Formats: sequence, C-alpha cells, structure tokens
Amino acid sequence: MQTGSIDLAALPTFTPDQWEGGTHELLLHGARITVQAAPGTVGTAHEADDTAWNTAGITAGITATADTWVTVRLDVPLGDAAGFWHPNAGWERTLPADWSPWRPVSLVDSAPVGCLYDTAGRTMLAFAADRTVRQTAVRFGVSEEHKRFGVWLRFPLAAGETFRLRLAAPGATLAAALRDLREWFATLPGGTPLPTPDFGRTPVYSTWYAFAQDVTAADVEREAVLAAELGCGQLFLDDGWQLHGDGRGYAGCGDWTADPVKFPDLRAHVGTVRAAGLRYTAWIAPLLLGERAEAHRTWARFAPHHVHRLDCRILDPRHAEVREHVVRVCRDAVADYGLDGLKIDFLDEAVAYGAAPVPEDAGPGFVADVGEAMALLLGLLREELRELRGDEFVIELRQRYTGPAMTAYGNLLRAIDCPADAVANRVRTLDIAMLAPGGAVHSDMLMWDPQGAPELLARQVHGALHSVPQISARLTELPAPHREALAFWLATWRRLAPALTGGHYEPGRPDELYPQVTARHADQWVVTAYDERPVTVPTGPWQTLTLVNASTTGRLLLEVEGPTRRVRIAPHDAAGRPGPELLLDLAAGLHSVAVPAGGLCDVTEATG
Repeated sequence: MQTGSIDLAALPTFTPDQWEGGTHELLLHGARITVQAAPGTVGTAHEADDTAWNTAGITAGITATADTWVTVRLDVPLGDAAGFWHPNAGWERTLPADWSPWRPVSLVDSAPVGCLYDTAGRTMLAFAADRTVRQTAVRFGVSEEHKRFGVWLRFPLAAGETFRLRLAAPGATLAAALRDLREWFATLPGGTPLPTPDFGRTPVYSTWYAFAQDVTAADVEREAVLAAELGCGQLFLDDGWQLHGDGRGYAGCGDWTADPVKFPDLRAHVGTVRAAGLRYTAWIAPLLLGERAEAHRTWARFAPHHVHRLDCRILDPRHAEVREHVVRVCRDAVADYGLDGLKIDFLDEAVAYGAAPVPEDAGPGFVADVGEAMALLLGLLREELRELRGDEFVIELRQRYTGPAMTAYGNLLRAIDCPADAVANRVRTLDIAMLAPGGAVHSDMLMWDPQGAPELLARQVHGALHSVPQISARLTELPAPHREALAFWLATWRRLAPALTGGHYEPGRPDELYPQVTARHADQWVVTAYDERPVTVPTGPWQTLTLVNASTTGRLLLEVEGPTRRVRIAPHDAAGRPGPELLLDLAAGLHSVAVPAGGLCDVTEATG
C-alpha cells in the first residue's frame, strides 16, 4: 500500500467517535489502548519486558493482516494531571483540549513520544512508538465530556507489518520514564547510536553570534587561539564561509564552495586552527537551493517548494538523485577542506514534501515517505564519512530533528536557536538529554551583552550548564572581567562534566521549566538551583557536591536529612572570585547558606 503521505488537513480536529471503542482494546499500566481499524485487519499482543534496563515497562504490538489505516488511542483518567510533555513541546507544557490539531512527527520532526504528569511530577501515562522514521499523525488532549486525557496516533499499516508501542511504568518522574523509553528506542532495528568521539564532548567556539555571515579566515584564527586557551576543544564555522554567503538569506546556497575572498585557502585555514588545538566543523544546509547558486540551474526541477522566509527552494529528498547529490556535496566538503565534521542545518524543511503527491517525473529509487527518504540519505552520508574518518567525525543536528532515532545518524544534538535566552537553552537542552539514547547534547550558542556585568555571562552559562556549551562571542574584544569569568565557568564545566553531561538527571516538572536540576555521576553530585526552593542535600555517599546558585538571591536553602555532617563550603561569585570558606554542621532540617547570586559553592566533608 502507499504509506507515504498523511494529509493532516483532511483530518478533522474533533469527531464525536474519537472516544468510541474500536476493534481491539488493551488495558496496560492503567492506560486503555483502543485500536480503530477496519474489522479483521489487525491483531494485538503485549508482553512485559525483562531486559536489564527495564523498570517494569510493557510493550504492545499491533500487526496488520491486511493493508489498513490505523488509529490508536491511549487514554487515562484525568486525575491530578498537570501537564503533557513531548519532544516539540516548546513552551506548551500544560493541558490542551482534545480538539487540539493533529501534528506530524517523523525522523526529521520530533518523535512519537509523550508523558502526562501530575502536580507532584509523577508520570500518569508515558509512551513511545516505534514509528520513528515514517510520518505519523499525533494529537492529544483533555476530554471535556469524559474527564479523561487521550493521545491519538494515526498511520497506515501494511499487511504483515507490526506497530509497537512502549509504556513506561506510571508513578516515576518524567526523567525516569524517559530513561526507560530512550533505552527501548536504542534496541529498535537501526537504533544503535552513532559513536561520539571524545572531542565532540568538549566546549565549542562558534562563529555565528560573534560574526554572523561577516566572517573571515583571519578573524577565526585569532579567535581560535583564545578559545583553545579557555578550554574549548572544537570550532564551528557557521554560515558565511560559502560563496554567496551574505545578506542573512539563503538565495546563494547550493554550491557549497568556499568564498575566495573570506577564505582564500579554507583547507590551509582549517589546518591552522587545528594546530591551535581545536577540531574543525563547518555549517552546511544541503537541502537549501538558492537562485544565485550555480547549482540552481541543474537542481531547481527537484526543488519545487519555495520558502519565502528563507528566500530559497528546498530540495526534495524523496528523489534518489537528490539524496546522492546531497551526500556527495557533504562528503566533498569534509574531504576537500579537511573537516572534522558538519553542522547540518534545515533538515526539517524536508517536511514540506510530507503531504506532497508523487511527482510525474519520479524516477527509480523514489521514496514516497519523507522520513524514509531522509533515513536513506543520512545513512548514506554516515557511511561515506565513516569511509573517510572512521568514527572520528561529528554531525551536529538541531531541534526539531533531534529525536531518538536521529542519534543513529548524528552524534551532536543541539538546542534550537534561542539567542541570549538562558531559560530556553536550559529547557531545550534538558528536553533533548532526557530522551537521547546516545550522542552529546549541545547548547545553542551563548551570547550576552559585552558591556554588562559578568553576572550576565554567568546566567547564560547556567542555562547551558547541563549540556556541552557553545560559546559565540568575540573573545579578542571581551573585557577582561568577562574573559576571566568565562575562563572560570568553562574550567568549572570541565571539572563537573561527568555529572553534567554523562550522569543521571532529575530536573523537576517540565511545566515549571525544570527549576532545580540534580545530576550525579558516581560520587560526583551537582545541583543547579534556578529558583529559591530548598535544595535537598543528598544523603547517599558523595565525594564532591557542587551547588550552583542560578537564582537572583544571595543564598541557598539546604534541606538536610539523615545524620549530621561537618562540611566545608567554598563559595565563588558569578565572576569566579572566591569568597571566605565556611565550616558548617549540617544537621537535619533547613540551613541558609550565603552563596552569591549567579555563583556556586563546593561542599566537601571536613576532616580533622
């Protein structure tokens, strides 16, 4: 059957029968799963999972006995529901009504995952589906009539094909439920994450907010020296390096050759930066095709969709010719310029062809489903780069295409653009990190007012703290206090990186924008407090406990349980300047400890 497109416009936002029964019904983990399909076309089964990482999750399967369209509804009593999380939630973290619109998810646009949670932050319904590549229509919301919360997934299913649904055990935190779901994703066919080289987990210097498109080899080389001294391990050359890369538009995209004025010898320039101690990655948007590019003459017929806001066309990856062209362009850039990786932008623009009909000139290798087409494209690119570099390369992907299935094709997962918005950076990086089964999560580039106080810089770092930070400022022009503060925070991040990026997260409720993040790795603990609520001091064994005061008040409230501990508290302010150390007996109860706003303190057990 044709399993390519789903016309969302043809799906009504509400129908009276959407809460009716179906051909099959399962009751699993307190959720009612209803399957609506043509009679006699599907069968269902379920099993509890007993793998090592499993926490009593359950997997259900729906197998088609004939080609059919299927709608799966999951619903639970409304109870004390407070919000619904999904990968593209953005700021929409509360409860919509059940007449909310359908939305598509696919490989390059979010993922079929969601968590309903209550006012205590416990999950009431946490699910994931294995349709991570092909497009699926999803909607969710509260029924005014039934006092239940429902999630609907609609998709075509071919005869003999099985759709699998994973339910994490209810009652866990959002982070715990997502850990179960992400581990399940990693077990799916093709779900093995792409290895991440060590340098992919080091801080990045990015040219974008520092220079935008007005960038040159000389500028980058000067910044690279300082970036390496500050502890960065990578440099990302963003938009503007390529021919016609100017004007903040994309009418010149398509050729992907270096601008001979800005970068007269890009390969030699890359070598210079690498000699300074930084690995080198370049930006590319291979689906964009502008009319100023020479490639426009050849490829415009494969790019019928024009995006006004980008001032360019979008290549249609469903064509085999386009996939081969894009892979060749990317491979040649890495090989010709000696790059360590690619920052691949605007892949989500491919969804423009999600509901497009099959073109009359579709040739051999045409794939109707955009998600499947992009999986083929990215799989080919991955193998080409492996042939060139082994596993020593990085591919950066950006929200909205940082779903769990994309970790098989990219190993750096970046928050979508949020210039100078530390709260958005915090929320977006944590959203990615809790669901990603592999790869390194990166922040959006950090920018701040260089004329402001160092506290402004610290606030931006706090927003990116639980990810790999990308710095984008003109380091050669930074005031000395800013450079000193940046050196302090990058050194602190490197010291705490095992817990910050490789540890166990508990960030609190998503509708409260993750107000306090507790991260741990082995006996290293880090708690970042973004508001004034008490910080629970861990009772288990910890060798180092770092408390980051990302709030605007000059104190932290510590809530202590268990036996009394005598500790030494070493504070630093937002600029990295040390304050007087404090010896304190942490007995059970609340303790107010002076920690400068925007600063931190290291807590260690006092000896002697």
